Amino acid sequence: MKSVSIIGLGKLGSPMAACFAARGFRVHGVDLDATKVAAINRGEAPVHEPGLAELIREGAANLKASQDCEAAVHNSEATFIIVATPSEPGGGFSLQYALPTCEAIGRALRTKSSYHLVVMTSTVMPGSTAGPIQATLERASGKRCGVDFGLCYSPEFIALGTVIRDFYHPDFLLVGECDTRAGEKLAEIYASVVKNTPGVARMNFINAEITKLAVNTYITTKISYANMLARLCEKLPDADVNVVTEALGLDTRIGAKYLKGAVSYGGPCFPRDNRALAALAASVGASSGLAEATDRFNRAQIKSVAEIVKSHHGTGAPIGILGLTYKPNTDVVEEAFGLLLAQELGNSGIAVVVYDPSANPERVTASAPNITFAKSAMECLAACGVAVVATPWAEFRELPVGRWMRSDGERTVMDCWRYLPQLEKAEGIHYVRLGFGSQTAKPVAAGSNAD
Repeated sequence: MKSVSIIGLGKLGSPMAACFAARGFRVHGVDLDATKVAAINRGEAPVHEPGLAELIREGAANLKASQDCEAAVHNSEATFIIVATPSEPGGGFSLQYALPTCEAIGRALRTKSSYHLVVMTSTVMPGSTAGPIQATLERASGKRCGVDFGLCYSPEFIALGTVIRDFYHPDFLLVGECDTRAGEKLAEIYASVVKNTPGVARMNFINAEITKLAVNTYITTKISYANMLARLCEKLPDADVNVVTEALGLDTRIGAKYLKGAVSYGGPCFPRDNRALAALAASVGASSGLAEATDRFNRAQIKSVAEIVKSHHGTGAPIGILGLTYKPNTDVVEEAFGLLLAQELGNSGIAVVVYDPSANPERVTASAPNITFAKSAMECLAACGVAVVATPWAEFRELPVGRWMRSDGERTVMDCWRYLPQLEKAEGIHYVRLGFGSQTAKPVAAGSNAD
């Protein structure tokens, strides 16, 4: 199978389309947004993602985009649905975009004689694939799932900023299948595109849907546990969260990944998947206490760190925040610590000056009062008294020590990721590292609590 269609050319769909094309697949990308379609066809990246523009150019001969879903299905052997499934007020996920997409795919299947595989890649609530998604496809096509066409649920475990690497080198592949034939065809596709040999977990729809939420909820719980230790260490003389978590990570029952005590997790997946699992458990009468506690603790980190920042704000100068995206190398600020901290401080009446290499200035300044967006890291530092490093962008670490200093007195630099050890003994700088009970411990390089 060497021809696929990708429905939805957003932050995951565009990189996936480029990855398939670069590996020799004929790819038909579809999006209702004409600007995304035009960008793909010009050989340009329609979204911000490192390496995407280069990969699109590499596979340009195999990659075409349009707004015609039905034509793309007719001209491909498998269709990946990667449209938004927005969170609902109760914590679940909406199918408001997924079901119309399935309608269009079904109409195309009605007049297609050959077998076709449909893959739901967007995250959905348990019960959705075997329920309304399959029903919509069958109704619109007049055909039977598992006989005339195949259906799989196969979400990706990727992080924005490293989508291409993560897609080509997955830890494992999750395949929820309607039958063996569909699962085998999807496994064959993956085997042709990934660059490693991951395990493939094949199962029914409901188990795959639960697994997707369970993986991310486990990670958020682990992040929150490490953050709890960081807040504890900050209260105890000579305590060092790096030393504690590095020791914990040596235990194979625990492992070192996502065990970096720092700040709240954010982004488009972790927070909402955690809440969705809690909503699912509550809806069926199961206990959701652990997921709910993790969510509450994560939200509380904003106020907790804001109080630490305020305790160092002794001048009338604004507080500076460097980094607003939820992780480096992306432009996404959804539930990002840096932006939430700026909003918390701004809403409390404190002037805040912020800078991020990728975040949208208009969106940031409109999100809360008292926020000003600087044009550069240097402009942010020049305007502030206390500086908070909220996202570990590489350009912040590359700033010379002298650039962090103030001309009119000592500057406090709060390093949320213990990312700037060169500032530890710099004259004129009060270097504060989250997760430390004193300033005697040696800092280590930053990690990232990002999905």
